[in-house]
Amino acid sequence: MQLITVATCSLNQWALDFAGNKQRIIESITKAKQAGASLRIGPELEITGYGCLDHFLELDLYDHSWEVLRDILLEESCREIYFHVGMPVACYNGQILYIRPKMDLANDGNFREMRYFTAWDKRRDWVYFDLPPLIREAAKQQSPVPFGYVVTQTSDTVIGVECCEELFTPDAPNIHMGLDGVGCDGDRLYYDGCASIIVNGEIVAQGSQFSLRDVEVITATLDLDEVRSARFAPSRRAQASQAPAYKRIVVNANLCYDFENQPTDLDPSRPRSINFHCPEGEISLGPACWLWDYLRRSKQTGLFLPLSGGIDSCSTAVIVHSMCRLVKQSIDDSNQQVIEDIRRMTGEPDNSSWVPDSSQEVCSRIFHTCFMGTTNSSGETRNRAKELAASIGSYHIDMDMDDIVKAFTATFTRDFDHQLKYKTEGGTVPENIALQNIQSRSRMVYSYLCAQTIPFIRQMRGDRRLGGNLLVLGSANVDESLRGYLTKYDCSSADLNPIGGISKTDLKRFIQWAKTNFDLPVLDNFLTATPTAELEPITATYVQSDEADMGTTYADLSTFGTLRKVKRLGPWGQFKKLCQDFTQTAEKGGSKSTPRQILDKVIHFNHYYSINRHKMTTLTPALHCCEYSPDDNRFDLRPFLYPRFNWQYDKIERFVLNWEKKNFKT
Repeated sequence: MQLITVATCSLNQWALDFAGNKQRIIESITKAKQAGASLRIGPELEITGYGCLDHFLELDLYDHSWEVLRDILLEESCREIYFHVGMPVACYNGQILYIRPKMDLANDGNFREMRYFTAWDKRRDWVYFDLPPLIREAAKQQSPVPFGYVVTQTSDTVIGVECCEELFTPDAPNIHMGLDGVGCDGDRLYYDGCASIIVNGEIVAQGSQFSLRDVEVITATLDLDEVRSARFAPSRRAQASQAPAYKRIVVNANLCYDFENQPTDLDPSRPRSINFHCPEGEISLGPACWLWDYLRRSKQTGLFLPLSGGIDSCSTAVIVHSMCRLVKQSIDDSNQQVIEDIRRMTGEPDNSSWVPDSSQEVCSRIFHTCFMGTTNSSGETRNRAKELAASIGSYHIDMDMDDIVKAFTATFTRDFDHQLKYKTEGGTVPENIALQNIQSRSRMVYSYLCAQTIPFIRQMRGDRRLGGNLLVLGSANVDESLRGYLTKYDCSSADLNPIGGISKTDLKRFIQWAKTNFDLPVLDNFLTATPTAELEPITATYVQSDEADMGTTYADLSTFGTLRKVKRLGPWGQFKKLCQDFTQTAEKGGSKSTPRQILDKVIHFNHYYSINRHKMTTLTPALHCCEYSPDDNRFDLRPFLYPRFNWQYDKIERFVLNWEKKNFKT
């Protein structure tokens, strides 16, 4: 038995926060040592933070990274432990052993690593790298260090690392390193945290998937003899004997415990089952952690949400409620950083010992909701908003926008000598849309007025100690953004949108889950309500409905979103795939559709998607949760002015006509 304790970590790093990132790295190394680990692996780009984007093109960033690394090397608490810092650099006892460049770069979806970096394509090759003067002086290290595809040889094992995209390639580096006798199986670090230690295909340690902790270190004790035994198959030994050797950096140190002198209570960590959150649980946690980080790091004093009484703004409110629950839980766990943040946010004096008694108290201090009604709003939506606010504890305002809307329409009538009318009153389509947009855009302007003044008003009234500004939250789901079913610069325009990457279908499931798990029976009223914008007058024969307005269902929008982005299909490809899917559905006894009906669906979606694509250029920043997000920032790069897809539609039309001539009805 040859035991070694290893550590990995999840660090809540912040792009360009060199001082804060350094402190969290040192804290993680210190905690790993205190837990008895002799090896610590950190996350990718942990010194700079991963999301520096074009700041990676600045030479200053590299100077500051070396400065941070110098301070880490000089830190006494970082001695007597082998660690990898995500520059990526391997270190031991104040010296740099080697620099291990990344060989496979992530360059799709949200990732543009090739814009900033070049992959090291010299497999099993390396060169010497001259260290900058400040590192040579700090580390008392004058010789250049290896730069390339190398591993570390200690007295009792061999250690190699791989990073991010390298793990997911068909020819992953660990395959070849394993054949050359490299030791411990690595850990996995995901963007939602959940650092893991895995040995021989079994998880022996797993961190929390979502957490408000800035530093989380997990450790496990492994038996390297078990790893060697698992690699003892004859065919593997035969391949290993033919594998080219790696450059090995020799370190005169033992990372494993001496068997005769190891602690008597030390045993290998036992395999455990992996823990997953359900999708609804992830929706409750991921956006909540994201919101908390943004709120505390932006130094704002709270959040403001236009709460309409519909399921979208309801979902945003419940996510904020989940955030407040996490804050209360972290306070109960004595998380000093969270305690300091919530006291600063709420204006508590430096000597304050205040802590909230409940998540509702947290909510009442930092979360502000407002129902902005008009004559088109129903009593049901107004009451739903009021009841939800009371259940979660938000500071709620119930107001009417009619005077603001009338001021706009009266000004228009004065200037153009024309009275605008809704379609139910005999008005034209342009008038009907314009009157709805006045209401929507007025709410956005009034939201920012409230966000800037409510803290001051509460301070004057004595129920809040701090003024400042609130962050405005938006509530446009990913399906409505994809379809363009929103008004440009309405309440979808905000500082942050927690649900911007979540589909309507998933939001409904989340609210159903939250009703039970958060003990919020009021949510049942939102689940049974018909989604409506409430921007047109309600009559005896007409009540505005979102799906009727869009001319499509939310389920169909999810389908087209997946076909467009995930399957990479244009109108023609969408038509072919839907024909196949509907055929399979009909064969199983489901509903039938004709090719003509499928053509109509394809044209309808692509028409509204293309004419509304310009709205994606102004989408509020949202947490990325959906694989078919239309986010125009860097995930879904497309034109925002489209031609009509005549070529594609004509091709589909010829196909449909041919089917109809042959009397193929379904």
